[in-house]
Amino acid sequence: MTELSPTTAAELAHSLCEAAGQGQRISLGGARTKDRMAGPAEGSSTRINTTRLNRILQYEPKDLTISVEAGLRYSELTQALAANRQMLPLDPPCAEQATIGGVIASGSSGARRRGYGAARDMVIGLSYATLEGQVVQSGGMVVKNVAGLDVQKTLIGSFGTLAAIVSLNFKLSPLPECTRTFVLSFSTVAEAVAARDQVLRGVLQPAALDLLSARAAERVGLRGYCLLARAGGSENLMARYEKELPGAEALSGSREDALWKTVAEFPSMPRFVIRVSHALMDLRAVLESATGPCLSRAGSGVSYLGFDEAGEVRRWMSAQESHPWARIVEWAPEDEKQQLEQWPAPGPDLALMQRMKLLFDPNQLLNRGRLYGRL
Repeated sequence: MTELSPTTAAELAHSLCEAAGQGQRISLGGARTKDRMAGPAEGSSTRINTTRLNRILQYEPKDLTISVEAGLRYSELTQALAANRQMLPLDPPCAEQATIGGVIASGSSGARRRGYGAARDMVIGLSYATLEGQVVQSGGMVVKNVAGLDVQKTLIGSFGTLAAIVSLNFKLSPLPECTRTFVLSFSTVAEAVAARDQVLRGVLQPAALDLLSARAAERVGLRGYCLLARAGGSENLMARYEKELPGAEALSGSREDALWKTVAEFPSMPRFVIRVSHALMDLRAVLESATGPCLSRAGSGVSYLGFDEAGEVRRWMSAQESHPWARIVEWAPEDEKQQLEQWPAPGPDLALMQRMKLLFDPNQLLNRGRLYGRL
């Protein structure tokens, strides 16, 4: 297999064009931290890595915008922003090693999506390299710039099946004055969900609101069904949270950081993970259906269910067919993905995705199979 690590956008575009011109299947990636995520990569003869495209291209702290190359590690970007008390609150799994291009290409986001939005809400522009050897710019460095917005949204979450992301422009958020995480523990699912409902009805709305099953809580050093509310703001606001959440344990500093670092990694920890999108009112039913650890974004309607064996995954999928939940096997061992139908009900959007694939990659050469075996 030919392995390439281009250092410029032009080199990346040339590498793609040359391989495609020879009809070679291409495996495109960054640090490859998400090889267990999404579909199996079908056989390729050329492997292109973006990790050497790792520069900060433009940073305007006063404008809360930054432009970076796709191979820059998310952890390095976070450190650079923290020096100016700014952040890009995506909270992806594999955060230490993952490249920002991989985070965006996989559509990864975490607990603070509730308060700050997902990747597509933070990307204001990007450039990408095509199989024809072109480097194309979409959007810009202005937050209200909407030029090329549809192309940006198409590439986010496409797992590199359409083109190679070269650089990304983001709108940033200021770090809050201080943060607290309030942990409420319960002995039953019903009690935990009732507490979640009370928070949602309240005046104070935390940036993150996660609910862990008892087995998931064990993995992060907690006990029982745990509701985690993460808030940021002034000390007076934190005091108000403590008043509104009586009985909660308040975490701050290194304890808080350690907890959320572990929570962020949860989706990648079990051997198999099903991501379920569901109505907020279905949270209890999802938690009660879980046979293993379960982490729910309790204010967003997304849950992650962990399993040890492929057979357990198939049985759960079959048992929940009557529910109107969107289900996808998001993480699985590479050598066992072929045993599973990872995306059993893609819905009408798949037809549009297939048309985009034909437009960008008519010969099906780039990251074939990575979009959950569908593209």
